[in-house]
Amino acid sequence: MATGDLVLETGDAAALLAPASPVLASADIVIGHLEIPHLIGGTVQSTDVPAVPGPPDALDAVAAAGFSVLTLAGNHVYDFGPDGIAQTRRHCADRGIRTVGTGANLAEALRPVVIAGDDTDVAVLSINCVGPRESWATSLKPGAAYIEVVTHYEPRGANPGGPPRITTFAEPRSLAAAMDAVHAAAAAGTVVVALHKGLVHVPVEVADYEREIAHALIDAGADVIIGHHAHILRGVEVYRGRPIFHGLGNFATVTTALSAAPGDAQERADWARERQRLFGFIPDPAMPHYPFHPESRNAAVAALTLGPDGVADASVVPFWIDDDARPVPASGDRGRAVASYIRRITADAGFDTVFDQTLRGLSIRLEGAAA
Repeated sequence: MATGDLVLETGDAAALLAPASPVLASADIVIGHLEIPHLIGGTVQSTDVPAVPGPPDALDAVAAAGFSVLTLAGNHVYDFGPDGIAQTRRHCADRGIRTVGTGANLAEALRPVVIAGDDTDVAVLSINCVGPRESWATSLKPGAAYIEVVTHYEPRGANPGGPPRITTFAEPRSLAAAMDAVHAAAAAGTVVVALHKGLVHVPVEVADYEREIAHALIDAGADVIIGHHAHILRGVEVYRGRPIFHGLGNFATVTTALSAAPGDAQERADWARERQRLFGFIPDPAMPHYPFHPESRNAAVAALTLGPDGVADASVVPFWIDDDARPVPASGDRGRAVASYIRRITADAGFDTVFDQTLRGLSIRLEGAAA
């Protein structure tokens, strides 16, 4: 199974993850994305809005909930520099959780973690597509595995300063390096690639670069792509018979970093105002530690059955973020509503993916034409 983002500023993460634990316990491997560094102390190293570091004790609940691999390549992993990465990796390892996506250099950051299985070994890679640049690993600098994305803005019509046409694409050399890493990992067995990507707080939309990169990595040998970062669900695509979860949205996310409290850092206050202007929503005041888009309360877990030839079965298990910001398995009318939402955003993104309703959620047809 794979989940979306984990943002755990609270030490009481056990209560946050308790409703989801029985579902996750049914999986042999559980992959999640750890969005923020977990450390004690530290000095901010980012020029972006920095995360609030998570307490190491929160990782006790992550381990207890069954997470076996945490992907780290993301926009906040370098917020507290190399020491923040090292502490986070050590705290995870102390709890038996393997991590992937960071390293002392780019080659190490692109190296997969390989998990032995009965029918196939599973190689997991983690790659950041959203910056910031200081988070990137190089041959001389620690950091995260990455693919650089180029954004081109073109004026439209007789409207200087108005909304432009936006085109995004992968920088060829960084994409080639990631493809080489995936191709090498394919020799180990089934390849799962976690991509930190997507337009934050925006429903439905999947940018050009997301399709380009996902397809390129599948062409290089990946069996499944798992997306996160946007903090809202995205549609599911099937390419060459392999599933692409373009965004699994939020899973367990509680934070004060996106809100502007009196006396807070100027960067956070500026971002809170800018976010409202850009994305057109005000966080629910009844959920002060869940400052996300209202539609982001639709959540999901990707469930995969792996065999010698890769992904034998793929499905989406509906979840709902409750009033306490807990990811709760969605059943009955709520489950049907979340499933309907997933179908709609998939179709609205232009994907012809076919889902079959099951008792567990939505099964994804990996072969055959759309019905």
